[in-house]
Amino acid sequence: MLDRYDPRNWPISYEGVIHTLIVLGSAVLLALVAHWVVFALLRRLARSSESTIDDMVVEAVRKPLRWATIAFAIAAAAENDALVGRGWDMLASFLVPAVIGWVAYAIVRGLARGYEAKISEASDPVAQRGRLTRIAILSRTVKVGIIIVTVSLIMLNIPGVRDVGTTLLASAGLAALAVGAAAQPALKSLIGGLQMAITQPLRIGDLVKVDGQAGRVEEIRMSFVTIRTWDERVLVVPTIRFLDESFENWSRIDERLTGPVMLHLDPIADVEPIRAEFERYVQAHELWDGRNLQLLMTEAYPESVELRLSMSAETIGDLWVLRCGVREHMLAWLRHNQPDALIRHRLEVPGGHPKAEEPAAP
Repeated sequence: MLDRYDPRNWPISYEGVIHTLIVLGSAVLLALVAHWVVFALLRRLARSSESTIDDMVVEAVRKPLRWATIAFAIAAAAENDALVGRGWDMLASFLVPAVIGWVAYAIVRGLARGYEAKISEASDPVAQRGRLTRIAILSRTVKVGIIIVTVSLIMLNIPGVRDVGTTLLASAGLAALAVGAAAQPALKSLIGGLQMAITQPLRIGDLVKVDGQAGRVEEIRMSFVTIRTWDERVLVVPTIRFLDESFENWSRIDERLTGPVMLHLDPIADVEPIRAEFERYVQAHELWDGRNLQLLMTEAYPESVELRLSMSAETIGDLWVLRCGVREHMLAWLRHNQPDALIRHRLEVPGGHPKAEEPAAP
């Protein structure tokens, strides 16, 4: 078998090159035709099913399987042509792991996209965000593992790299310590990402508050989380921080929230008319969901009182707009109906100050 690939046994000639090109061309052409026929049938089967997952998977693996089919055809042609066989023997150890890894990566990506499209049709937004987060983290973890294994298999076929690996295995204790120390941050991020997918302290689409900044979670990766604020800035926060430190998640269970509007008024303010106007305005507002509506005097100081006007809405965005509307309306109402209730800085001198009554010195 090895004698066939000995250069002395396959003299290169014009006819040999033509024969090799014909063999390669025929193999590639047959592979492309077979690929087209198979995927035409797969597409028809996928369209006949109710699920969209198989459509996503078929479309994702179409291109990598085309190259896998070509590689298989060249391997078959190598058995009948010495020149093709010699070239294939040199490249097979690199191409086969790369193609297999590419196909596996495409399958995972297609499955993730299919499940994401299916979950997007769900009516429960909280469950939808949780499942999307789990799929995003787990699919990225599997894809990273596929890339690492594929690159490792390719590099092990390089003689120099293989020799280095043999040397390291000879001193396994020292190598294990070095690799463990170097890989500690990566392993910590990997474990943190998996823990994030299982426990889900936050999910894609949640509204969170970190370092006094509130925003929507846009992306959850192994090493960091991106949060988009209301002014379109992007906060990049290490993933492990959400597991080690506390943060606020305003939509962990439900989008419905109760929010306050604080009014600081003069103690002379008549609270009952203010409560009646507040309730009248909120009850007529389209964004109020009918759950919570209350006005309480939460503090009373010698120079001011604090009123907490609480209300609720279906979503966090609706609650924000409702609170802004209540704040603006109540201040306008107070200016027209109870102007004395608005706090003003006053300087009272009962009976006048003795020094103020003394005549000025000549």
